[in-house]
Amino acid sequence: MSTFETAGRLALRAALLVSVAAPIALAAPAFAQTAAADRDDEIIIVTASKQTKTLLDTPISVSVTGKAAIETAQIRDAFDLQTLVPSLRVSQLQSSANTNFIIRGFGNGANNAGIEPSVGVFIDGVYRSRSAAQIGDLPSLERIEVLRGPQSVLFGKNASAGIISVVTSEPKFDFGGQAELSYGNYNAVVARAEITGPISETLAFSLAGNFNKRDGYVRNVTLNTDENERNRGGVRAQLLFKPSDDFKLRIIGDYDKIDEICCSVVNIVDGPTGNAVRALGGRIISNQPLALTSATNFGSSNEIDNFGVSGQADAKTGDFDLTFIGAYRGVRLNTNADSDFTSADIIGANRGRNAIDTFTAEGRIASKFDGPINFLLGAFYFHENIDAQAALTFGRDFRGYASLLSGGAYTNLEPTLRALLPGTPAGAFGGQGQGRFEDYDYQNRAISVFGSVDYSIFENLTFTAGGNFTRDTKRVTTRNSSTDVFSGLDLVRAGVNAGVPATLAANPRFNPFLGLQALQFLPPFLNFPNAVEDGRTTDSDFAYTLRLNWKANDNINVYGTHATGFKASSFNLSADSSPFATQFIPGSTAQSPAPAASPIRTALGANLPVNLSTGSRFANPEHATVYELGIKGQWEGFAVNFAAFRQILTGFQSNVFSGTGFILANADQQSVNGFELDTSISPTRDLRFTANFTYLDAKFDSFPGGAALVNGSFATVPLDLSGQRAAGTPEYAVSLATDYTLRFGDVNKMLFHVDFQHEAPTQIAQGTVQLRRTVNNLNASVTLALNNKLDFTLWGRNITDEAWITTIFPGVAQSGTLSGYRNQPATYGGLVRYRF
Repeated sequence: MSTFETAGRLALRAALLVSVAAPIALAAPAFAQTAAADRDDEIIIVTASKQTKTLLDTPISVSVTGKAAIETAQIRDAFDLQTLVPSLRVSQLQSSANTNFIIRGFGNGANNAGIEPSVGVFIDGVYRSRSAAQIGDLPSLERIEVLRGPQSVLFGKNASAGIISVVTSEPKFDFGGQAELSYGNYNAVVARAEITGPISETLAFSLAGNFNKRDGYVRNVTLNTDENERNRGGVRAQLLFKPSDDFKLRIIGDYDKIDEICCSVVNIVDGPTGNAVRALGGRIISNQPLALTSATNFGSSNEIDNFGVSGQADAKTGDFDLTFIGAYRGVRLNTNADSDFTSADIIGANRGRNAIDTFTAEGRIASKFDGPINFLLGAFYFHENIDAQAALTFGRDFRGYASLLSGGAYTNLEPTLRALLPGTPAGAFGGQGQGRFEDYDYQNRAISVFGSVDYSIFENLTFTAGGNFTRDTKRVTTRNSSTDVFSGLDLVRAGVNAGVPATLAANPRFNPFLGLQALQFLPPFLNFPNAVEDGRTTDSDFAYTLRLNWKANDNINVYGTHATGFKASSFNLSADSSPFATQFIPGSTAQSPAPAASPIRTALGANLPVNLSTGSRFANPEHATVYELGIKGQWEGFAVNFAAFRQILTGFQSNVFSGTGFILANADQQSVNGFELDTSISPTRDLRFTANFTYLDAKFDSFPGGAALVNGSFATVPLDLSGQRAAGTPEYAVSLATDYTLRFGDVNKMLFHVDFQHEAPTQIAQGTVQLRRTVNNLNASVTLALNNKLDFTLWGRNITDEAWITTIFPGVAQSGTLSGYRNQPATYGGLVRYRF
């Protein structure tokens, strides 16, 4: 970084801090004054219960971030939202398509196309089933609602941890719009524009577009290029047909594209394999977990096309409101990563290619009787097809790398092993281009019938009962193969053929060839459906909610809730997918005694792939239960929301990267006890303080078959994680913000905003590796608003340039090496926005 850039960054941080702190300090005496009358934005509208209500009247733990807050805090995408909502964590993983949302310590779904998220994401009422369809920039935002805790009754499957509901603006019948342009460090250019207006008295339109381009903030010292860049954009068009106040039809079409080099990996522990990498002339940015440099031999590419169309019809007929939503979503994903994360060409390519097509339909009817009973009834249909392909191939250095790790045995013993195992395929051991090739055909169909009834026991006391019956079916067909010659060798049989007694051939002490088993990275795969495994799951579940809600007066609302949630079975669409232990017993037919009989061995006989192991094909469903007590209060200039809860997840679908694939397993039970406190105070019309606090005591109550890091690698056998705190979940998190408005006349003003996010020290990964993360994130902005039309903003995010590790994982084919992802460094810039 140049001296000029360093000086500029320091100057900007100082300017932001001074410009925000000075007017707030001047305004401090205002605490003694009487708060001004309610402002318009103090009445917060939410649709968390699929009916429009105020936040005060919604007896659910929900956080709402409105358009003004999003603009003022410079919330640029879903990752930034967590700075204002401490119960929410958003993690970027190995590609632009892999994003993980976690609420109250629960959530998964990224990295594996077969695993749906535990946190459901809805945009304008349309479910987005995969993270690649969720993370684009968000134009025309009206608000974002984060619903905490199980929401399966109204939102169906895959809402066992919570919901993120994004609501965008409808077209208007008055002509208007806005355009904005932002420029920041790393040559970041963000442009957004939207226009809306009438076509006729009953038809309105809106059109929005966005463009986001930025140089990478990580320097690849091998290629002399930048990584972790931004290069994305999209368009969104809407039509609103409203012939009367009793009917409207909204149609939305959108397309966005991502084409980026992302996401750079840091070396946390340079394990014993590092010397072999360097002996090949490779480079590792060794033991520098917070580095902004990398040393790969090609950049990791991400090409994502995300598109869709939806329609929503709303009708009012007497005492009933009718709603129908239908949608189609498509995602096309192409990625390629240098997954050894070194400049040596060990992994030549790690390609992924997914085509995801999703159809959803929902209909519901809600009553609005004057009497004590009202209800909501609905049905939801989900239809998804995924064609997922992947290929991991060896690079030109892999053969030499394996030879170095084995002291030369990998290559020196090749003639011997070929002689001992006639029929070994041609091709040098570890030859460039050999690898595994995966092809999955995934189909998912689900239908839900749901409803809720509100019964007003007394004028201000309401009992709510709701239920959701869901039936979910999945079918998977695999066409996987491996061309890795060495991984297809039966080294036990080689020992027997070399003269080792069959009774001792499975023992590494007597069979010298077994010392090479660790280099059999990509063994043959048993495809399914087969004679034993049908590749299908069918799940049925009834989730319910029971709630008592007391509206004490116009200012206080108290509620108690008992609810359950459901997430359907998830398939492991990775090379680590293998038969369950109940269906297969591993071992070589050359050993003595021979492996015991098992359904798969009996059915396949001589057609059984060599070196087949056990694991899981799919994880069973998740079932969530929550007990929650909450109170909401809103007065002139002050609001508070408090929720205390115990949330239990039975069968949590743990999905852990092992270094060559994913370990998918169910935890018997995971729980969290905690509370959430959201407060805001406005001592004057122009000054507002907000403070949000979350406490989480998250642990595995029972998880005897867990996956965890031990000495830098994942344990080769399941570990008992029962009683351990769930890694990655901070004990407490705090979000503080201050907003101050300095007015110049009736229409000109300056807006000062500062927010701070803190997370307690947190162990990053499960296991014996004691790596902890502490988050301290300071953001600020200053806006000059003229005539309610023209804005000039100076903004900064993470302006103190704090650094931390977000995720760690074992090195690919590098035992003892730990890699990870670090957070984004300080970003800052200026913005001009014009409204018309």
